[in-house]
Amino acid sequence: MTYARRLFTLAPSALATAALCMASASVSAANPIKVGVALDISGPFAGPGAEIKDGLNLAAKLLDNKLGGVPAEFIQADTAGNPETARQVADRFIKRDKVDFFTGPVGSNVVLAVSPTVFGAKVPFLSANPGPSQLAGKQCNPYFFGTSYQNDAMHEAAGKHAADKAYKKVVVLAPNYPAGKDAVNGFKRGYQHPVVDEVYTKVGQLDFAAELAQLRAAKPDAVYIFQPGGMGINFIKQFMGAGLNKDMVLISSPFTADQDIIAAVGEPMVGIYNASSYAHDLDNAANQQFVAEFQKAYGRLPTLYAAFAYDVVMNLNAAVKAVGGKLDDKAAVAKAIKTAKFDSVRGNVRYGNNQFLTQDYYLRQVVKTKDGLITNALQPGKIFTAHQDSFAAECGMK
Repeated sequence: MTYARRLFTLAPSALATAALCMASASVSAANPIKVGVALDISGPFAGPGAEIKDGLNLAAKLLDNKLGGVPAEFIQADTAGNPETARQVADRFIKRDKVDFFTGPVGSNVVLAVSPTVFGAKVPFLSANPGPSQLAGKQCNPYFFGTSYQNDAMHEAAGKHAADKAYKKVVVLAPNYPAGKDAVNGFKRGYQHPVVDEVYTKVGQLDFAAELAQLRAAKPDAVYIFQPGGMGINFIKQFMGAGLNKDMVLISSPFTADQDIIAAVGEPMVGIYNASSYAHDLDNAANQQFVAEFQKAYGRLPTLYAAFAYDVVMNLNAAVKAVGGKLDDKAAVAKAIKTAKFDSVRGNVRYGNNQFLTQDYYLRQVVKTKDGLITNALQPGKIFTAHQDSFAAECGMK
C-alpha cells in the first residue's frame, strides 16, 4: 500500500473525520492548504465514491502532496450519501477545520444540501461528480464549479444518439432524486421526441422485477437507463437475465456502463452503448499519463468518476499556482479556478459563464478485446463538440 493510498483510507467509524496530512515531515510545520473532502465510502453511492477517492489520491501523489507547490492537507469524512450527515460534515469543515476548498460528494441531493453552508463561507466548491441543473442556471454561484459535467448533458448526448438511430418507442428509467430528474429531462431534450414512459425508481433500489414487467408490457424499441453504482449492476443483470435484451435495445448513461459496473457484471455488458465526456482511450498526453499511472497504482482502468476527481485536484493545483499560494482573497482564488489553465484528461475544456465545463461528448460501446478484456471503446466522431449545458443562459454571471 503506497503512502498516498493510506492517506485516503477511512477509519472504521464511517462518520469520523480523518485529518490526512499531505505534506512530508520536513515541511509539516508550514501552514498547509486545507481541502474538505466529503466522500461516499458507504451507502448507495459507495462504488463511485471509492473511484473519486482513488482519483484524488493519485493526483495528490503525482503532485508530491502539494497544490501549487504548497503543502496540502485533505480532511476527509464519509457522508454515506445522506444529505443531513453531509450538512454536518460541511459545517464541521467550515467552522472547525477552516477549509480552503471543498469537494467529494457523489449525489446531487447532497450537493444541494451542503451548498448553502459552503457558499455562505465563500469556500470554492469543485464538484468531482454531480452538476445539478439548479446550480447551472438561476442559482449559479461564483463559488461553485462544475468541474465534472452538468447533470443533463451526458443524457442529452445519449438522447441525440437515440434520435440518430431513429428509435421510435423509448422508455427512460432513473432513480427518483435530483440527478435522476436531470437525467430524464436531459435525455428528452437530446432525443427531441416524446418518450413512451418515464419510470422512477427508489435511490438504492436493487430489485427491479416490477420495472422489468413494465418494460415487457410496453415493448419499446429502446430503454435508456441512469442507475449508478449498485443499482446499475443489479438492473443490468436482471434485465439480461429476463431476456429483455432480445426484444429491446439497452442504452446506458456512462454511470451505468463504466469500468466499475463492467467489472461487476461482466460479459452481459458487451454491446451496450453509452455517451460520455470522458473515455480512458482518449488520445491526449494528460489522459495517457493518467491512465498509465492509475493502472500502475490500482491495477485497473479508471472510471469517469476517478478521471473527474483527478481533474479537480489538477485544477486546484493550477489555481493555487496562479495566485502564488495566497488564498486570503477568496474572489481572486475563485477567479483563478475558472481561468487558470490545466491539462485536463478530457483535452480542451473551459468553464462557461455559469462555471460548468464546456467539453466534447462521445459515443462509447462496451466491447470484448482480443485479450478478453471487457471495456469501453470510443466510437468514431463526436456527439457534441465544445458543448455548453442548457442552463447557462439562465445564469446571471458573465
